[in-house]
Amino acid sequence: MEKHVGAGELELEPDDLPDGLVIADGLGLVICCNAEAGRLTGLPPAEMLGRPVDHALPLEDPDGRPWWQVTDPYHGLSTRNGQPERNLLLPGGREVLVTARYVRKHPGGPVSRLVVGLRSTEARQRVERSNAELIATVAHELRSPLTSIKGFTATMLDKWDRFTDEQKRLMLQTVDGDADRVTRLITDLLDVSRIDSGRLEIRRQPVRLDEAARRQVKILVNNGAPAERFVLRIAPELPRLWADPDKIDQVLGNLLENALRHGEGTITIEVEPHPPNRTRQEGTAVTVSDQGSGIPQDVVHRVFTRFWRGSGRGGTGLGLYIVKGIVEAHGGTVTVGRSSGGGARFRFILPAGTPAFLA
Repeated sequence: MEKHVGAGELELEPDDLPDGLVIADGLGLVICCNAEAGRLTGLPPAEMLGRPVDHALPLEDPDGRPWWQVTDPYHGLSTRNGQPERNLLLPGGREVLVTARYVRKHPGGPVSRLVVGLRSTEARQRVERSNAELIATVAHELRSPLTSIKGFTATMLDKWDRFTDEQKRLMLQTVDGDADRVTRLITDLLDVSRIDSGRLEIRRQPVRLDEAARRQVKILVNNGAPAERFVLRIAPELPRLWADPDKIDQVLGNLLENALRHGEGTITIEVEPHPPNRTRQEGTAVTVSDQGSGIPQDVVHRVFTRFWRGSGRGGTGLGLYIVKGIVEAHGGTVTVGRSSGGGARFRFILPAGTPAFLA
């Protein structure tokens, strides 16, 4: 196996590379094959050395055509210098991402060396599965409220005169609530897209976290949640906060709804100053905890990922992912642990401070 010496004392061996590497000489015989290429192909590297590259790597395109006959690196156009990454198949149908470089000693000359890079498709497949799951989740979450909206509006249009004013009001309230659900889902999807692309906009202004917490509890109680389930503990003096009030409401709303849906018992909301330390400036900390069964330790690392659901009680699995994205966009941090009552404990910290003209 060849060893290449770089600048200074740096030495790089083929097995040091994270991707599969196969090199063929000017005759098309394999002269180098690293361990990752052997892992991807299922062939020991030693068995590939000295063999024709098209035999050592019998690749096919998705239509089943032998790829080496199609690309023909040694006898094709002399102006080509390689092949861009593409999805090809190994014997048995295993997919790999393949790139190729045609090394020529001078432009237009024969290929003196063929360098082939191999990469697993697992990461790409995970992204594709994630996108497919997003589409399925959105379709499922949209179907229920839209079906309700369509049913109530069709009924009222068809039998308007048969309903009392109170019945009409009830149906319109239901339609209004379902329309809010659709709007909320679309907003979440837009936020996920902006978080993923780093384009989440934060419109800062003075924010009172204590007032925001009270407001979110009141909204949930007005929507039917028992008032006795909530306990607010707010410190008398809080640092001044410069943040996006709508986004902070979204963070609090998502955490409280998550506690209602997946937790049990009393939901405690604590808002308090967070003293500065070596790594963090002064800030405000908000803790939301419940008395449920908590989050198993083996899945804690997945809590803030897309589509994580703490139980089978519905939801899109996007709420906590959005919480993390919004808090970090404000320069803060969010963590999860176990509360003193045994349930889940979410805590986020936002840095304090206001612009000079407001200080």
